[in-house]
Formats: sequence, structure tokens, C-alpha cells
Amino acid sequence: MTVRARNIGFRYGNRPVLEEVSFTLTSGGFHALLGLNGAGKSTLFGLLTGLLALQQGDLLVAGQSLKKQPTEAMCKIGMVFQQNALDLDLTVRQNLLYHAALHGLSRKEARARSDRELTRFHMLERANEPVRELNGGHRRRVEIARALLHEPSLLLLDEPTVGLDVASRKELNDHVRMLCESDSLTVLWATHLIEEVRREDRVLILHEGALLADGVGQDIYEVEGARDLVKTFHTLTGAG
Repeated sequence: MTVRARNIGFRYGNRPVLEEVSFTLTSGGFHALLGLNGAGKSTLFGLLTGLLALQQGDLLVAGQSLKKQPTEAMCKIGMVFQQNALDLDLTVRQNLLYHAALHGLSRKEARARSDRELTRFHMLERANEPVRELNGGHRRRVEIARALLHEPSLLLLDEPTVGLDVASRKELNDHVRMLCESDSLTVLWATHLIEEVRREDRVLILHEGALLADGVGQDIYEVEGARDLVKTFHTLTGAG
């Protein structure tokens, strides 16, 4: 399941936020969208999920155009936003069942898929607890489980580890990578934390709305003559 972004551009008034952004995501791959805060990552995700209207360009998900066939394309996309989007007063299971109903799943199928995803995230024993009682890492697990209920081909995660401690960040990152391998899930993981990116990852570096680099992390920094991705990122973006 290939994902292609073609010449995506966006402006807030007269201010350009994204300019001619194009890339291709390979099926079952973990792709890191690396950029400083304000680089345009959240705006790009807003466009890819239909929260913002495409002004320029298009996204093709398994050949389905987000512009021409938005319903078909969106059915293939799961999303985890930077800000927590769970209802804190509902239980874990209630949050999942409500989301499943929005996708038209029957009660029986929704229950089966919810239990399956919670089991994979080691959260089934907490299914009847209010989300308010969960820590940040466990809430993120529930959000990802919810995003997978309709069995999307593409999972978008916008700064999913914000506010989590180092151990929780690593655990979440490792689990998402496992999903790529076990489910052939295509993942686009947006972050400003370079330690979440591995040198063998496909890396897209976004800065001030422009895509500055797109390739395997190690290849990018070797081309730049740097010793690692950290140095390359700082050079390209002027960070640090």
C-alpha cells in the first residue's frame, strides 16, 4: 500500500506554511518526519487527515485521491494527534467502542477489535477503567489502539511522545515499529526528537514548510559529510 504526497502547499492568509511538499511512503515502512516546532508538521497532518482543506496538491492512498475520493482515502488512514483526544470520563473500552461506531462497525465487531488491540498493547485488564486514571503513556497506547480499530493501511502520529518520560517514549516507539513488521502498517511518525529516529529509518526533514531531505537517515548524513543525523539536522535547520 503506497502513499504519495504530490506538491502539497498551504497558506494561512498570505503566509506560506508548506511549499511544494512531495514524498512517497512505502508499504509497511516506518517513516520519520523530523522537524523543529513550527516546521509545518501539524499543518501537513491536518491536510493529510482532512482537518484542513487541500489548497494545492493531493495525497494518494493506495491510488485513492484525498481530493477526489476523500471518503475512500480517509478509510485507509488512522491518526493520533499531538493533543490527547480521548474522553477522560469514559472508560478505555467506551472510548474505543464509540470510535468504532463512528466507522460503522457493529457492536460485536467493535468489541472483538477493541479487545484485540488492547491485548496487543497490554491494556485489556484496564479496559473498564476511566481514561482519567491512566498515565500519559497508557493514554497514548489507547489512542493508537483506537486509531487501528478500522484497520487502516496508514497510521499518522503527530508528536505522539510529547509529555512522556524516556522509558515510555522508547516503549511506544518500539511498539509502533513492531506494528509495521507484524501488520505491514505504513507509519509516518512526526517528531522533533532525533533520538526517536534510527539511522536505518526513512527520514523526511521538514523545515519552515520545505522538505530539505528525504532518504535513509544514514545516507542523508553521509551525503552531508556529517558523523550522524543530529549534526546533519542542526546544519540543515540551523538548530542548536
